Parts: sequence; C-alpha cells; structure tokens
Amino acid sequence: MTTTTPRHPGSETGWKSPRGARRAPAGPVPASGAWREGDPAGARRFLDVGTFDLEVGSRLPDVRVAYETHGELDADGSNAVLVLHALTGDAHVRGQAGPGHATAGWWEPMIGPGAPIDTDRYFVVVPNVLGGCQGTTGPASTAPDGRPWGARFPRITTRDQVAVEIELARLLGVRSWATVIGGSMGGMRVLEWALLGPEAGIDVRSIVSIATSAQSSGDQIAWAHPQLGAIRSDPRWNGGDYYDAAPGEGPHAGLGIARQIAHTTYRTARELDERFGRLPQGGEDPQTDGRFAVQSYLDHHGDKLARRFDANSYLRLTETMLTHDVGRDRGGVEAALGQVESQALVVAVDSDRLFPPELSDRIAAGLPHAAGTRLITSDFGHDGFLLEFDQMGPLVRDFLAEVERVSPA
Repeated sequence: MTTTTPRHPGSETGWKSPRGARRAPAGPVPASGAWREGDPAGARRFLDVGTFDLEVGSRLPDVRVAYETHGELDADGSNAVLVLHALTGDAHVRGQAGPGHATAGWWEPMIGPGAPIDTDRYFVVVPNVLGGCQGTTGPASTAPDGRPWGARFPRITTRDQVAVEIELARLLGVRSWATVIGGSMGGMRVLEWALLGPEAGIDVRSIVSIATSAQSSGDQIAWAHPQLGAIRSDPRWNGGDYYDAAPGEGPHAGLGIARQIAHTTYRTARELDERFGRLPQGGEDPQTDGRFAVQSYLDHHGDKLARRFDANSYLRLTETMLTHDVGRDRGGVEAALGQVESQALVVAVDSDRLFPPELSDRIAAGLPHAAGTRLITSDFGHDGFLLEFDQMGPLVRDFLAEVERVSPA
C-alpha cells in the first residue's frame, strides 16, 4: 500500500486535520462549476463532431468535444491510447491547476514521459465525456435557443457517449487504439468501446477495465437514488434552471450532499474509522452544535466538488451509469463480453464496496482474452485505482508491453 497520497480530484488537499483549524470557505460557491464559453481554455482543445441520434430517440445537435492530447501520433497511427475518466473527472489528466483548470491532473503519475503510459511512445487522447461539464456538450452548454440546456438536456447512454468519442477518433485520424483504458464510469465506456469501436471500423487492440462493472447493480442504483434526490430537492436547483443565479444561490447544498453520500462509497469503513473515529473537528463539540472530524471531511468534499462541477451534469451522468448494461440487446452480459476480440487487463480494488471485485471477476470471466482479475490491495476502497500508483503503474506498463509483443501494430 502506498504511504503517500498524491493530489488528485478525490484527495484531501485543503482539508485540515481533526486537531487543526478549519479552513475558511473560499468565498460563495458559484451557481455552477462548469466550464462556460468565454472561460480560459487552459490545455483543452475542441472539436465539433456533429449531430447525434440518441438511443432514447431524441436528436442532439451541434455536439462539441473538449479533449487533451499528450505525445505525438505515429505516421501509421498505431500508437494511440484513449483514456476515459470517471464520473467527476475531465480531460485534464495531467498538468497543474490554473486558468481553465480548477484541479491538477487526476492521473498524472500514470501518464507522461517515462510513465506507465509513456508519452514518448504513445499518443494519449483524453476526452471530456458527453454530458460532462468541462467543455464537452452537456447541460451547461448552450442549446439551439441560446439558453443553457439545463434539465432539458436529453437522457444519454454509455453507447451515446462512445458514439461521440468514435467520431472524435475519426476526426483526429485515429483508426486503431493500442489500448482503451478507464476506471469506474470510464471503465463502462471501455467495455462499450471494445464492441462499438470495431463495428465502426476502429480497431481496439486492447482494453484496460478498472474497478467497473458490465452492468449497474441494484446496490449501485440504491446508493445513487438519494444522491439524485438531494440535488432535485434543493430549492435552488430550480428545475435545472440556475445558471444565471448569483454565487451562493445555486444548488450547491444538494450537490454537496450528493457528493458526501458518494464519497462514503468511494472509501472504506476501515479507513474512516482508523483515520477519524469519533474525534471532534478542531475545537468543535459534537455534543452541542459542533461536528465530528469525519463530518468536516465530508463537508469539505461536498464544497470542493460544488466549486468545480455542475449539478445537472451530476444528474445526467449518474443516470447514464445506472442504465449501463453491456449486454442490453446483445443477448446478455456474457454473450456480449464473449464477442470482444481485444486483449484485456481487468483490475479491481480488494476493498472496493461500490464496485466490488466480483463485478470485475464477471468481466474477466466473460472476456476471451483476459487472464483473470488483477487485484490492487488498498485501504482506500474504490478510490484505490486513483491512489495506488505503485501497484497500478506496473500492471499497466507490463500489460502494454505484452500487447505490443503479442499483437504488434
């Protein structure tokens, strides 16, 4: 297990220890933490990918994708790697926080020169997902009538998201992925890419499925239900129409509560008990109106997300995850996984209580070219795939070397 915790969007940067003074809030929370037209672009690039007919039967016009790239595409296009982010991630996988980027790269130790995904060797593409809030078309984007989509943004599926990414790949000149890699919500798209990519004429030589599932479980749906309710019950959500609200007047309370519920599923009971136990927060007294340290910790994460994310995107993306089922209209999960021709690395975190290892075991058992499930040992639960770089890195590095040896471009 790692002894240090790198900074990333799920880490505790800015949160004071139980015996430390509580950090003062950084001013009123914006109505939305979404990237909006006119904001600094940062390292983002943009491509207009057209109009899409969605699985629900509606049509989404003028879709734009925000993405970042690292490294250079070979002349034969054989060295491309697609990295897919989780629920509240974005395209900023490496690099510092700064104008246009509220947080530093969320997987920086994994990607770069000499890193497990070596940008001296690979051309790495990282898109912001359809329905997201950091530059790709989503609820905070401008609809054809000139107003933000808000709650009018149509329901989307994992397959809709991959269809958009397929068009992005075409426009970038990518006809083959050396690997498609992602965890959690990103892992759901990885599995769809393994099927939809080849159908669209884009070869997927290998996939890395991390801490994810082939279809959402009843337990995951149950945990998500109060999160969705928390946002929609916030009076300041205003039916999804809040983008013109002043700072402090948006649905940050509901979004913050949703994040607090989610964060408890991302970590483990053991970590929270050993780290916080029943300690009070600083000089606060829980017997009066004070908080326990673990409550302060969750408050911090709720506030932090509300400052960099969008409530409507949280709703739509969560709903997308809940409808995920790689076996839908394909004869079931096992039949669908059995059609995948890509080499596969399947990774789970041993303490993950949101995506427990048995969900990865099902994926590994169904994929013809997967050698079982590789377990990461961690006290951090689901977040282990974002934190345990000393274990995650060698797994990915060795797998990519094996893919090149077995199936060279």
